[in-house]
Amino acid sequence: MGNINEIYSRVTTACAERSRQATEHCLCVKIGEQKLYHFHDAKCVREYVVSTSREPPSCIENSLGTPTGLHAVADKIGAGAPAGMVFKGRVPVGWTWPETPAAQRYVNLITTRILRLRGLEPGHNAGPGRDSYDRYIYLHGTNQPGKLGTPNSHGCVLLSDAEVTELFDAVPEGSLVWIEG
Repeated sequence: MGNINEIYSRVTTACAERSRQATEHCLCVKIGEQKLYHFHDAKCVREYVVSTSREPPSCIENSLGTPTGLHAVADKIGAGAPAGMVFKGRVPVGWTWPETPAAQRYVNLITTRILRLRGLEPGHNAGPGRDSYDRYIYLHGTNQPGKLGTPNSHGCVLLSDAEVTELFDAVPEGSLVWIEG
């Protein structure tokens, strides 16, 4: 439990250093571990295996890196969509990833649910050329669940369809998300 307590302590310290109070639900993405920790009322309620970017962590536009720092869940998209629903431009396309046309089968798709992140650190993950929201950085489902646990995204944080639905249902908009290398 010491490791979990240490992770939560880093989240609350990061919040305090940025003049924020930890929210009821806080998430911590540890890029180096390919893990996401969900804290509710300061207790770790779930640990998820995720995939972050294939490129090194980066907040710079067009870097394809997962941005670090403090974020908030800005938008939740996809409530009620069936598991595996594919999204383009945050809109469901009308088919699930098992029904994906052959030409797109090997593309890493955005599936099931989207939790869109807003960077909260001007000059780091917010503002011109580095804005997580404008970069469309999400927590979302993937059609490549077999690759979870290894870097496999273009900047987003990928979860299995079942797990992104669970997280989507549990975490309200405004919840803080700390992403560290």
